[in-house]
Amino acid sequence: MTSRDLRTAHESAPSKIALRGAAKRFVDAEGKTTQALSPVDLEVRDGEFVCLVGPSGCGKSTVLNLVAGLDQASEGEVLVRGEPVRGPGPDRTVMFQEAALFPWLTVAENVRFPLDVAGVARSEASGRVEQYLRMVHLWKFRDARPHELSGGMRQRAALARSLVVEPDILLMDEPFGALDAQTCEMLHAELETIWQRTKKTVLFVTHNVREAVRLADRVVVMGTRPGRIKRVLEVDLPRPRDQEQRDVGLLASVLRAELKVEIEKVLREEVDDGWRPTQGPVRPGPDRGMGGGI
Repeated sequence: MTSRDLRTAHESAPSKIALRGAAKRFVDAEGKTTQALSPVDLEVRDGEFVCLVGPSGCGKSTVLNLVAGLDQASEGEVLVRGEPVRGPGPDRTVMFQEAALFPWLTVAENVRFPLDVAGVARSEASGRVEQYLRMVHLWKFRDARPHELSGGMRQRAALARSLVVEPDILLMDEPFGALDAQTCEMLHAELETIWQRTKKTVLFVTHNVREAVRLADRVVVMGTRPGRIKRVLEVDLPRPRDQEQRDVGLLASVLRAELKVEIEKVLREEVDDGWRPTQGPVRPGPDRGMGGGI
């Protein structure tokens, strides 16, 4: 199926996730209110892969936490399959930047852990653990401990653990942010293959615009202070993609230019008075000021 065919299929699919006027305010111990997320409207269709990009403080992780049910909107509503999100559920799993594997358990035991908590019979759980460890190419390391694995292998184990409960929705918060470029590219290819095979709906937070273009059907560009949706960009490029492809780089440059003002806004607030924005075109390279945050 071509990228255009996939996009047409997604467009005809019902909304799996919907944020309607969803906003988030935090109140500190002294009673001061911070508007982390302005009212936003966003729909993610069934089986779609959507990336959220933006500078620190733009609300990327806040959106993810609202969908996950780890936090509640201050106003508006967050819906999954048309039903209000009132807390975490087995239909949604979250994968973070840190693999968070239990060091005293083997890889297989770590992957099986959520099934044990859910009371899944050991015979069924064993079959599912093998299925997903084979899917991420870690079956022969099933008896290894986390400290015996590379960073990329630990993230693959975390991915298998996220998939083993067979959720409808996979929520990913900068899961490859701490890995080297070569490992990232390998995991991008693996994630894309798994997504196409399982038809999961994926909401993926990243600060890396090339990563977003490499993976997404659509990229949601977010602005900051307070967080808001600035633009939604369709990625009409054939799959599989490569981060070094010319078209991927060109679209990433468009996103980087879109974010330049927002990044400079963050830097003005966070660095000393001697800083001045660079003049001229935005140079490709490390995405400064686009790290994690609220």
